[in-house]
Amino acid sequence: MATLHGTIVDAATNEPIDAKVHVLDSGGGYKSPAGAMQKIGPGTPFFFANGEFTVHVGRGRADILVERGTEYRPRRVVVETPAAGVVDVEIPIERWHHPQQQHWYPGNTHIHYDENEKRPDDRLGLDCSVEGYNVTCVSVLDRRQLPYASNKYPIGVMNEFTTAHHVLDIGEENRHYGDKSPWGFGYGHVMFLNIRNLVQPVSRGHTLAGQFDPDYPPLCFCCDDARDQGGIVIWCHNGRGMEAPIAAALGKLDAFNLFDPFWMDPEYDLWYKLLNCGLRLPASTGTDWFVCSNNRVYVQTEKEFSYESWIDGMKKGRTYITNGPALDMRVNDAPIGSTIPLDGGGKLEVELSFASHYPVVGAEIVADGVVVHRQGFGGGGARDGVVRCELFAERDGWAAARLWGDARDSFNQSIFAHTSPTWFHCGRPPESRPEAARFFLDSIDESLKWIDRVGRYNTDEQREDVRDLFRRGREIYGGLAG
Repeated sequence: MATLHGTIVDAATNEPIDAKVHVLDSGGGYKSPAGAMQKIGPGTPFFFANGEFTVHVGRGRADILVERGTEYRPRRVVVETPAAGVVDVEIPIERWHHPQQQHWYPGNTHIHYDENEKRPDDRLGLDCSVEGYNVTCVSVLDRRQLPYASNKYPIGVMNEFTTAHHVLDIGEENRHYGDKSPWGFGYGHVMFLNIRNLVQPVSRGHTLAGQFDPDYPPLCFCCDDARDQGGIVIWCHNGRGMEAPIAAALGKLDAFNLFDPFWMDPEYDLWYKLLNCGLRLPASTGTDWFVCSNNRVYVQTEKEFSYESWIDGMKKGRTYITNGPALDMRVNDAPIGSTIPLDGGGKLEVELSFASHYPVVGAEIVADGVVVHRQGFGGGGARDGVVRCELFAERDGWAAARLWGDARDSFNQSIFAHTSPTWFHCGRPPESRPEAARFFLDSIDESLKWIDRVGRYNTDEQREDVRDLFRRGREIYGGLAG
């Protein structure tokens, strides 16, 4: 057999660079070095390489695909290999996107490694490097005391993985569900980032914790504990979980994770309804179990990169989520996340600009959850472009931009991106608000039935605490519906 030795370099600097590598031999078999770290997740198999790799292949043609995050163009190389001997190949990969030049910094806010991961330190170091994150957030979690590999890490920023351009933070996923399904009826899941101490209990209820553990305390109480530490609170798995509208209405959330780990259209509806209620929930995203998709959130900072400036940008809503395309939106020349005063109403000029390695086939401007402008790109799509439209607003509301493509990345996910909203204030509530509020009133009424009839509590006082929390949230939506 022949020995194929590859070296991966940055096309601009000619310096070796970490990447993911996929090698097929002439018979179509996937080849990887013995002991190499393998990619987790659907789609094309890859192994990680720290700048070089060696595999053994038979005579014929070897097909090599190299990827690094989403800011480098995937590179495919076909090499003729003899029956024996060594074949050296250098593979330069080109960076097509430099978001940091405009103070946009990518992050993944939701990662765990399960109990089957035997090399978490190695994987964590490679994930951070190969994906090109500026912020990597790994969270501890508790489910029946399973020995999740990522639970070995202490809470807080890990200096051994942190540099001037990258921060690794160990946070917490605090959660509850009321039946055997992680996404079944229950309080839901929240992420705590930038905390100093573990917030207890990490999980609650007989399904997640112990047979006699109560469905107490509610997530909102733990959100307060995280905030008291200077932490940031991000709802994850979108609107699934009956405490989501409560936490949002009572101001317990700093951002909202969408589509982690996968893209699901119904999540639009839940997030949009919360935004229509006037609840300011910037978009964030992550990958949940391992890095099993290209999902990432870009945050724009006002100052040079630091974890503090990144979190500040997140709270201000200067974000977009994507699995590849880069985008920006200006409304009346104001950046994403701004609030535009329009006393009594006025014109809004919306401009979406984008760039993408994969072709984009459509882009939309959304206002108050309704598509107000759509532009398609024929001829196989567009890899960059600008979309403009004008709106006239007579009531308060929000606008955002989203785009998609038909191509699928190496995780077999279709291409997408979505901005956080930009808000405008006219002095009159939007017409969509009562309907959205009534939707959450109905869901809260169902939650109150669950608390009364199904929830397990140690005392009547605990049950009443939870009832009172949901009633306070209900009062807010009642006022919005009125």
